[in-house]
Amino acid sequence: MEEFLNHLSEHFRLPLDNPVLIFSLILFIILLAPILLSKIRVPGIIGLILSGIIIGPHGLQLLEEGLFVQVFSTIGLLYIMFIAGLELDINEFRAYRNKSLLFGLLTFSIPMIVGFPVCHYVLGYGVDASFLTASMFSTHTLVTYPIVSRIGVSKNQAVAITVGGTILTDTAVLLILAVIMGSHEGNLGLGFWVKMIVSLIVFSLIMFKVVPKVAAWFFQKMQTEKHSHYIFVLAIIFFAAFLAEVAGFEPIIGAFVSGLALNRLIPHSSALMNRIEFIGNSLFIPFFLISVGMLVDVKVILSGPMALIIAATLTVVSIFGKWLAAFVTQLVYKYSINQRNLIFGLSSAHAAATLAVILVGYKAKILDSNILNGTVILILFTCIIASFVTEKAAKRIVVDSEAEEFDEQATTSVFKNEHILMPIANPANMDKALEFAILIKDKKSTHPITILTVVPNNIQAEKNIMKSKERLELLVKEASAAETVANLAATIDLNPAAGIVRTARETMVDTIIMGWPENTGFIEKLVGEKMDSVLNQTDKILFICHFHMPLTNHRRILLAVPKMAEREKGFKQWVDKIVLLASEISVPIMLYCNDDTEKYIKEYLTSRKIKLSITFNNLTNWDDFLIISKEIQVNDLFILVSARKGSVSHIGALDNIPKKLEGYFNSYSRIIIYP
Repeated sequence: MEEFLNHLSEHFRLPLDNPVLIFSLILFIILLAPILLSKIRVPGIIGLILSGIIIGPHGLQLLEEGLFVQVFSTIGLLYIMFIAGLELDINEFRAYRNKSLLFGLLTFSIPMIVGFPVCHYVLGYGVDASFLTASMFSTHTLVTYPIVSRIGVSKNQAVAITVGGTILTDTAVLLILAVIMGSHEGNLGLGFWVKMIVSLIVFSLIMFKVVPKVAAWFFQKMQTEKHSHYIFVLAIIFFAAFLAEVAGFEPIIGAFVSGLALNRLIPHSSALMNRIEFIGNSLFIPFFLISVGMLVDVKVILSGPMALIIAATLTVVSIFGKWLAAFVTQLVYKYSINQRNLIFGLSSAHAAATLAVILVGYKAKILDSNILNGTVILILFTCIIASFVTEKAAKRIVVDSEAEEFDEQATTSVFKNEHILMPIANPANMDKALEFAILIKDKKSTHPITILTVVPNNIQAEKNIMKSKERLELLVKEASAAETVANLAATIDLNPAAGIVRTARETMVDTIIMGWPENTGFIEKLVGEKMDSVLNQTDKILFICHFHMPLTNHRRILLAVPKMAEREKGFKQWVDKIVLLASEISVPIMLYCNDDTEKYIKEYLTSRKIKLSITFNNLTNWDDFLIISKEIQVNDLFILVSARKGSVSHIGALDNIPKKLEGYFNSYSRIIIYP
């Protein structure tokens, strides 16, 4: 018995050194801390930080800052920055890049302007120490970003400019740190500046030119190996972080840039994005937040009045500087109070970058221990305040946006009860068709995607249904990985088109997505009979699709719209779908239409506050619309809005359109839309 107790005490000797026990403790904290604190309306992120304080080397000493904790902590920090870059709406960022630049300038300069005189004249530090400490006020870490991501406001304009401003201000601060250290060591010569500029150029070329091409090639070649996609993404994150470090920058810069580089290749509704967010928010990011708490030594407050004064001064100056930057941004761009608070909440939390600046200054003996201890207390208070402010502001923004949607229900085309039917004839093309369906599906719709197979009505019908369902089960699994519900449906009919029409009526679908028939030499007959039957016997929006490559590999959408298309009943619906598709795969749109249609589309997009890169081209002679084939490139997606016979926008040039597209656009991805 005594031997057993001794053996047990060895395992529980503090600080813990058993990796299994350490990992178990961390997982229980990640599980229980948010649940317990949610009962008293405290953000779960605070629970993780407080847990880190309790179990850390300055608390109960259950854990020490060993290699195990450092590795997972580093992964979590890089993951936060990566997700921030990955979830950044590129179209929004392009539209508001000037606002991000201004906010980055404000959130960098105002804390420095406020902080330098306080450190130099009030606290009595030298110029270098005051300048370095003031630059620390300008940094911030997106510790509270998981909150906005979880609540669902990550695409709000305030979030876009804050994320953009984060990378600008942190990069500027880290450059200042490099300059100060170079000056302190006497290495601030021409060679220093040449090395920094060349490193930045080489790093940018690799990340924005080489990495996207390699990633696009990998995703296309390894389409069926879904697990390898996630491993590849992880490898890119750490490779980018390492490259940034080699170039003389902080690894967090590399992680953020890797998110930007892969942004267009990982749609927000994809299964891969779901895996990235799930694993990060469940494991890596909570690990980082716990490690932030482990840095905090609450006992430094009791080490003397000067430590308390410096800690309080640094915290107040830091919070005031960030709030003032958010306030000025609000005044300049006429943002709401909630948006201002969201900007403040996201940009006021100090963690890794702040600590990196101070530790470098402390080790170089530019800063003293009071500044170091005061910074640790600053990290604790700013993370707590930022968590409360961010969560409160994000929830209010959601409430306000839902109220706006309710008021505009009569004029917008948000179909909360949208139901998509996807008949599958050729299993070889089903992956790309499902990807398209997932990307354009309204995220608020409670209906699943219905995947349909129609088998001939013969003696083998039952056996064929079982075989078809077995093949299509893979689609259901793929949809569930993207958090999209899909149902299988099988029906027996002598005519596939009749089976599709009957199922569409029985399930009351709104949208039908069909694959392009294989070219067997009788394309006119195959396409004509099937499409005409579905078109004539349904009034649902119909997409006829053929994809030569994964959707994320496309670079542009070429959209041709006939005159009077805006008068059709399903106009707003197909516009919303194309806008959603372009947003998901982050590509610009080249739109061909006449002046009246262009005006109407612009007004509709403005009313929906949609920001997209759209180039309008005048097209009036539809007898010669195939001239567009001269403009198309191999990685373009061509979309043609057609019309049913007898409808307002139908013209003769649209007759036999599948045959024409098969002839002129055979080597390109293409979609025909029938409103």
